[in-house]
Parts: sequence; structure tokens; C-alpha cells
Amino acid sequence: MAQGSNTSNRVMVQGAKQQLDQFKYEIASELGLNIPNDYWGDLPARQCGAVGGHMVRRMIELAEQQLAGGRH
Repeated sequence: MAQGSNTSNRVMVQGAKQQLDQFKYEIASELGLNIPNDYWGDLPARQCGAVGGHMVRRMIELAEQQLAGGRH
């Protein structure tokens, strides 16, 4: 087992879980993925990973915009 794999994914900011879930479904929709009945088990790992990857890219882009705007 890899180091650090005993940690679980958890939301670091209280109250952000609902928004992150909504964001996840928004990204899945943009990628053309249909998630019936909120069940992700029928999707291949590659597609689930694509959702997570796109979420991270979008969050980094937002953080960069905020940093650039805050320096003016």
C-alpha cells in the first residue's frame, strides 16, 4: 500500500460538500456523462478520473484568476 493511502478524501472547508457535489455533476454533464440515480458504479474508472481531473483544472484556473486579481 502506498504511503498516505490510509487517509480519506474529505472536504477541508465546512459547508463546501454540497457545492463540490454540484460541481462534480456539472463537470460530468459538460463531458457528456449521464449519471443515472446518482450511481457512479457503472462508469469506468477512466471517466470518473476525467471528472476529477477537470474539476482540479477548473479550481486551479479559478485560484490563478483570484491571485492575479488580488495583486493589482
